[in-house]
Amino acid sequence: MGMFPTYNRFNVAIQSAEGSIVTDVNGKTYLDFGSGIGVTNLGHNNPEVKKAVTEQLEAYWHVSNLYENPIQHDVANEITSNSLGDYVFFCNSGAEANEAAIKLARKATGKQKIVTFDKSFHGRTFATMAATGQEKVRIGFGPMLERFSYATFNDIDSVKAAIDEDTAAVMFEVIQGEGGVIPATQSFVDEVVTLCKQHNILIIIDEIQTGIGRTGEKFGFEHYGIEPDIFTLAKGLGNGLPVGAMVGKESLGEFFGPGSHGSTFGGNPIAMAAAKAVTTKVFNDDFLQEVEEKANYIANLLEKEIAPMDKVIDIRQQGLMIGIECSEAVGSLVTGLIDKGLLALNAGDKVLRLLPPLTVSKEEIDQAIQMIKEIMQN
Repeated sequence: MGMFPTYNRFNVAIQSAEGSIVTDVNGKTYLDFGSGIGVTNLGHNNPEVKKAVTEQLEAYWHVSNLYENPIQHDVANEITSNSLGDYVFFCNSGAEANEAAIKLARKATGKQKIVTFDKSFHGRTFATMAATGQEKVRIGFGPMLERFSYATFNDIDSVKAAIDEDTAAVMFEVIQGEGGVIPATQSFVDEVVTLCKQHNILIIIDEIQTGIGRTGEKFGFEHYGIEPDIFTLAKGLGNGLPVGAMVGKESLGEFFGPGSHGSTFGGNPIAMAAAKAVTTKVFNDDFLQEVEEKANYIANLLEKEIAPMDKVIDIRQQGLMIGIECSEAVGSLVTGLIDKGLLALNAGDKVLRLLPPLTVSKEEIDQAIQMIKEIMQN
């Protein structure tokens, strides 16, 4: 029998990949505008990441976190020196990073309640499943972890109604990825920050999908000019190697002391080698400027070629994170694009989501837009 049928897989089996191109076992090539769901931000088989990982493989693969691991400090310094965070906890996934954030917020404040938002997605552990504002991910698993409350995204009155004296944190994505590529408004974010400061509530930003250059900045929250108490990373941080990180302010350091939290594989040297190569490349103004130029290029094409189409209701974009909202379910569009040779994603039933590698070429963008246009005309 083999594996649990956890995934509703497309009929594509990958044999190899390079840059923005993947090749299946039959030799058919595809433009990858999903990037492993926003993971291979530097493209497949990236030479700089590959070199770093290969060198680390030759040195050592694993040591216990009971011993010093210098490469962890290197990556932590890359993250903190390029953000307003001070301390980093390394783990293996976005869900684990969010789990750590929830634990830290509760421990540091002595309060229990976490306010999140409808249509959010934070993971599939019991805590992060409870944090996720989508009932469909919780069906069949019994009682959830208590003290989570769901407000309405971009509605400050709903946040005011949700918080109380036991609220430890408000946790949100600045752009809801799985929820439909829905950006927060500046006024909403500003009001949430003000509200949280007034009530001594921590702000947790889930940067699992928006971080590591995806939006054209190092982290998505930079677009809003805010300073979260805690933010979380994964996906693009390792360019395909499993790694997550929870980043917090200096004032929170004492609450995650020895024995308070841990992970056997967190900060694994192989994953850290990949993360060091990624952050060195992405946290560079010239690189981010290139991402912004590509984002502008694809935005102009989308406005000219895709926005006027009958099926298209709205196009939402920040950097190279794009959602095309349609008047009908996009499942057939996604499978049709696969047949044409383009890997894309959905975000909910009616949003076609594009997450191309940050290293994508303008020629590849041209090809992808043409394929989308052709399939939408059918």
